[in-house]
Amino acid sequence: MKFFDEARIEVMAGDGGNGAATFRREKYIPKGGPDGGDGGHGGHVFAVADRNINTLVDFRYTRMFRAERGENGGSSDCYGKGGEDILMRMPVGTVITDLETGERIADLSHDGKQVLVARGGRGGLGNLHFKSSTNRAPRKKTMGQVGERKSLYLELKVVADVGLLGLPNAGKSTFIRSVSAAKPKVADYPFTTLHPNLGVVRTDAGRSFVIADVPGLIEGAADGAGLGHRFLRHLSRTGALLHLVDIAPFDPEADPVRDAKAIVAELEKYDPELAAKPRWLIINKIDLVQPEEREARIRAFLDAYGEPDRWFAISAINGENTRPLIFALQDYLDSLPKPEYAPDPEMDLSPVGLSDEEIIAQAGDEDEAGDEDDADTEQA
Repeated sequence: MKFFDEARIEVMAGDGGNGAATFRREKYIPKGGPDGGDGGHGGHVFAVADRNINTLVDFRYTRMFRAERGENGGSSDCYGKGGEDILMRMPVGTVITDLETGERIADLSHDGKQVLVARGGRGGLGNLHFKSSTNRAPRKKTMGQVGERKSLYLELKVVADVGLLGLPNAGKSTFIRSVSAAKPKVADYPFTTLHPNLGVVRTDAGRSFVIADVPGLIEGAADGAGLGHRFLRHLSRTGALLHLVDIAPFDPEADPVRDAKAIVAELEKYDPELAAKPRWLIINKIDLVQPEEREARIRAFLDAYGEPDRWFAISAINGENTRPLIFALQDYLDSLPKPEYAPDPEMDLSPVGLSDEEIIAQAGDEDEAGDEDDADTEQA
């Protein structure tokens, strides 16, 4: 299945049902009075994070989500039924933005988080609300109010502990295959990875972390070269980045030091906060270097690049030195403070529109204004 990490959708909360203007008409009960019921409230639209979903593919083919309209009120004080709500299930890590205002509505950062994205309209009032000592037979009712309509942009930022960074063919997919059960495509040509892949790395009973492999970044990505910066958003939630460098490129004109520095420059150009994340240098493909030359080749690279705080020399294809690396990663991730999610604030589930009291007060003002107009007309 193709990976989709963004989508644009339309959501329409349900409109409120109309109030009824009816009168009680029963045998032996003359002038029974008003008995029109209220219309039901329109259904709301909710979004909820579901860890069992991993792409936004459902929202690429179904773009319109409409909640049910409230039923109209009826006679005999019968109130209309409220419209059914809609629950849109999305992957954990989805960010919801209002396309018209640019406002971020929600970040579905953890499983089960639920947010209200569009409120249904308030149901109209029946004429039983408008009876008074001076108006025994009101024919006034109100119409249901329109529910919210929104255009939304959905953007998925995968939730992973570690992200892989590097040029195409640096060995990122081979590395994730080596240390996890993930099986991304591996081939001897660049850009074999066209979408993010996630793998779970298990280091011990009850100890594991998630690693994300994204398509390779190349120099000029900020200007649209290669796949550009499109997939770097998936590294924003990680606790650490692994920068894989091919120490033995097939191209004799390739310069690993220059290429590695170019990747860091592109990362800083895209997002300084992302570039500031802890970044470990992983010198890969040491199996392609003769054993007697490895130490000198690695030392020459580090002297030219600048030795980072943490670096490992590995061979992803045969797993050499990958075990010490993943155990070091596990210890580092365990030392980080765990994210604490505050309880979700209580949602305001009140329907859109004026309250019943405000509508009745407004109707009273209109009636008084109408009486004054009638009196002026009679005097004229």
